[in-house]
Formats: sequence, C-alpha cells, structure tokens
Amino acid sequence: MANRRSRQATFELVGALHRDARSVSDIVRQTGFDRRTITKWIQADALPQRNAAAPKTTSPAYFEEYLSRRWSEGWLRGRRLFQEIKARGYTGSFSNLERLLAKWRNPKRKVARPTPPAPRASAIDPATGRSISPIVAAALCVKPRGTLTSAQAAKVDALRSEWPDFADMRRLTMRFRGLLRSQNASKLGLWLKDAHESGLYAMQRFARAVRRDIDAVRNAIIEPWSNGQTEGQINRLKTLKRAMYGRAGPELLRARMLPG
Repeated sequence: MANRRSRQATFELVGALHRDARSVSDIVRQTGFDRRTITKWIQADALPQRNAAAPKTTSPAYFEEYLSRRWSEGWLRGRRLFQEIKARGYTGSFSNLERLLAKWRNPKRKVARPTPPAPRASAIDPATGRSISPIVAAALCVKPRGTLTSAQAAKVDALRSEWPDFADMRRLTMRFRGLLRSQNASKLGLWLKDAHESGLYAMQRFARAVRRDIDAVRNAIIEPWSNGQTEGQINRLKTLKRAMYGRAGPELLRARMLPG
C-alpha cells in the first residue's frame, strides 16, 4: 500500500513536470524512472495498474486450477493434495498450501493468526537489581523447581510475579517435559488442546509445529531410541572443524576428533 502511494506521488510529479514543458530526459533524471515508464505515464490519464507476477512452482497458486478441480471432486485432505502437486513439480512448503486451502474451507471467515504479544517491562532479579534477560527466562522456564538453585528460584518467582503468562507457560512446559519422560503419549492430544487455548503466542506456535510432525513426536515419547548421541557427535565435529579452520593441520584435527 505504501509503495502504491509512492508510485502515485511520482506519477503526479511526472504529470506536473510534463505540463511545465520539461523534456522526457529531464523528468527521467529527476525521478530516476526509466524513459519507457515516463513516456507511458505521460500518455496515461491515471496511474497504470501493475501486472501481477505470474505464480511460480514455489506457490500453490501455480497449481490452483488443478487444486480447484480436485477440491470440487471431494478431495479435501491437504496432505493428499500436497503429494499430488508435488509430483507435478510443486517446490513450495505444505504450510503455504494449507494457507490457500484454509480460505476454501472457511470462505466467509478470515483465517485469524495469533499476534505476538506487545513488549512488556522486564522482570527484575531481586539479587542484583538488574533486568532478567529473555535468554535466562527461557532457560528457567524449562527447568524443574527441584533443580533450581536459591538464586534461580528467586528469579522464577520474580518472573511469575511480573508476568502471569510466564507461570502459564512454565506450567505447560513442565507438563510437556513430563510427557516426554513418561513414555505414554495418551495425554499428548490434551496437552496440544490446552496449549492452543492458552492464548500464549509462543505455545500456540509450538503446538502447531508439533501437530505438523505428530507421528515423530509421539514416537519420541513412546520409543526408547534417540539420535541424540549421533547429533551430539556431529555437532562436536563441526565445532572442532570450524574452530580450527585455517589454524592447524590434519594431524592436530585427527588428534582432537578421534578418541585417545
């Protein structure tokens, strides 16, 4: 919208300069627009509409005709349609497709997305008198009460007092932590429902991400297997490689990477 107003102002300036008998070259130099655009604007009575860019394969709109036909045939499952257009060359994400389908599912209602909360005053650490940083608050949010030091517990109490939402988020976080350790996924659906209805923007986003990969999350709860060791070793090797790049030879790199 702001870009449209800016172009309109430039269009009016071009008209004024043309009425002052300024040459096209002068108008080009003053406005910075190319000669072809200036010539077209001089001949026009109103600002010409920009042609909409043709959709690309990264956009579901590229396949809208096919999707519309399949939708009218009764195929309403997003995952099914996603696989079909992916086989036809779609290179975008499932979430982009879902945004298009959401308009078709609710034609009379705009899809409302939760808005991020407005900035708030920082909670004060009672021990130091300084603001508690968001990083510290996030770390304390996922740490059980029994593992907190006295200083950390004081910070948690200050955060709960200053931000009521922090107490709700910490409660949901502890419940999710308990789910991961319980090896019982029966309460995962209830947790997702509570997170969605909590009104907490971060929790709502997290719940949507969990729903998109619900099978993997459920398996992480009930299965004893984990790729944590593998990911940890990969992270260690990458850290060593980046720390030593250009500073040491292969011998030292091998000595640090391989167990002694």
